[in-house]
Amino acid sequence: MSGTEIMISLVAPAYNEKECIEQFVREADAELRKLGRSYEIVVADDCSTDGTRDILVGLKASFPSLRVVRLLRHQGQSGAFEAGIAKARGGYIVLIDADLQNDPADIGRLIAVLEGPGQPACAAGWRARRQDDLIRKLSSRIANRVRFWITGDPVRDTGCSLKAFRAEYAKRMRIFRGLHRFFTTLVRMQGGKVVEVDVNHRPRPRGAPKYGQGLGRTFTALRDAFAVCWMQSRCLQNDAEEL
Repeated sequence: MSGTEIMISLVAPAYNEKECIEQFVREADAELRKLGRSYEIVVADDCSTDGTRDILVGLKASFPSLRVVRLLRHQGQSGAFEAGIAKARGGYIVLIDADLQNDPADIGRLIAVLEGPGQPACAAGWRARRQDDLIRKLSSRIANRVRFWITGDPVRDTGCSLKAFRAEYAKRMRIFRGLHRFFTTLVRMQGGKVVEVDVNHRPRPRGAPKYGQGLGRTFTALRDAFAVCWMQSRCLQNDAEEL
């Protein structure tokens, strides 16, 4: 990690989250400060129309670690993650939702796994006690089984946004719309090791989900899984050295 000015980049997509965004920034900053590492909070505003951007800009005066990246077109969760990852400067990149369901207190646990035995490429959150309604739980369960059947990736909860990566793996991921559900597969395609970590999951305190819900997500995941399967079959491992 030597030579890296920022140790941890926390990347969060935000789309019409005015009810939650200030509390998210305050909570995330407090938890990152506890770790004693240099850090930044990169919020990718996915063309919000409810004033989320104005709140974020206003928070920058109180939180020097906050960086606001505004997408010029609404790109969805995958696009917002891609924009945030591209701007992130840290040696570790942690992804998290800004709706307060992911717990920022788990960030330190994910980083500890990356620095632990084997130094894996990715620590992926697993919401063992998920706080969502039955339809959302059911659609995710079906999507995870479909994904495993097609891609062979055994991660149990790819829908959990809370993940930590070594930056070199995160920045090499080729991201298209919908592929945020397959980040662990994209890391494995690079030869990286993935470790699952039991993380806290909280009920959404305010507002409603903005990035898709219901069984319709299952059909979208099915289509995307076949695309990833093709990518796996055509993946190149360009490891080379100059003699």
